[in-house]
Amino acid sequence: MQSRGTNVRLKDIAAQAGVSVMTVSKVMRDAPDISAATKARIKVLAQRMGYTPDTLAQGLRTRTTKLLGVVISTATNPIFSRILLALEERAHEMGYDLILAQHLLNVDREEGIIRRLLSRRVDGLFLSPVYRLSPAAPAYEEIRQRGTPTVILGHPAPFCAGFASVETEDLRASATMTKHLIEQGHRRIAFFAGPAASPAAQERLEGYRRALRDADVEPDDRLVFVAGNSIEDGQKTALQMLNEDAHPTAIQGFNDLVAIGAASVLLNQGVKIPQEISVTGFGNTLLSEHFRVPLTTMRQPKFRLGVAAMEMMSKLLRGDPAESRRMDAEIITRASVGPPPAKDSGV
Repeated sequence: MQSRGTNVRLKDIAAQAGVSVMTVSKVMRDAPDISAATKARIKVLAQRMGYTPDTLAQGLRTRTTKLLGVVISTATNPIFSRILLALEERAHEMGYDLILAQHLLNVDREEGIIRRLLSRRVDGLFLSPVYRLSPAAPAYEEIRQRGTPTVILGHPAPFCAGFASVETEDLRASATMTKHLIEQGHRRIAFFAGPAASPAAQERLEGYRRALRDADVEPDDRLVFVAGNSIEDGQKTALQMLNEDAHPTAIQGFNDLVAIGAASVLLNQGVKIPQEISVTGFGNTLLSEHFRVPLTTMRQPKFRLGVAAMEMMSKLLRGDPAESRRMDAEIITRASVGPPPAKDSGV
């Protein structure tokens, strides 16, 4: 038998198995006219011999690459860790490899990445877009023209309309968090909003406002601050809030990172959480659970979002339509929320 590590060919496997090269080829393609027993025997033999399929040659024959592109904001964003885990697990089961790229919230970088992935003839794309107010984006138009199967990881926007998407029910989730704070007795709730162009940020702000109105609390625009995405954004916004003497009794952050940045500033200035002010996040990242004051937050179904995205991609790869999915988030209550101070004076 040929030793492992040499260039094992189909005819080597055929010789060892006592079958034709055509039979081995059909087994490797999982052709339906070969018995299950023969497939199992030849695949075990091929594995023992160290056979590695020539994916480039297979791709030339089938006009596929077995590659899927994944473009996210940054690999350090904790929201994507479990989504990527689900994508990679399912891709492996389907015989696909992932090419991961990060656009760093830069439109030009995103456009360049998408074009490079298209030039590599990936079979499909998973995209977490750089949101912008423009109704069109050239790279997304190129995807449409090529007909490349694409799933948006997040909310659709005008420039990426028409693609299948998987996202969280952000409006309902945000309203749930605001309602929780109101039930604790809070009326002056500051909202640290995300980027204005982000549909998720828009939904979470609207959910906050709806919950206030439903509780007969008039929304106060002086308590709404444009924060952003990061811990640093949360820190800067907390300092701005303190300088403006807004005096909220609670802060509802766009995401966990913003909330943790804000809470860090408050704690460093001697403000007690939750005795003097409550703080909430969104996302249920690992950091939220292990922060100095464990953070009340909304748990997004991150792994299930990834599974759903791959299920949609599988349909698109077969040429079938795929419907967009929206999934509910769940509130996780921890130590960062309590009733407002007795005098309801805020910070």
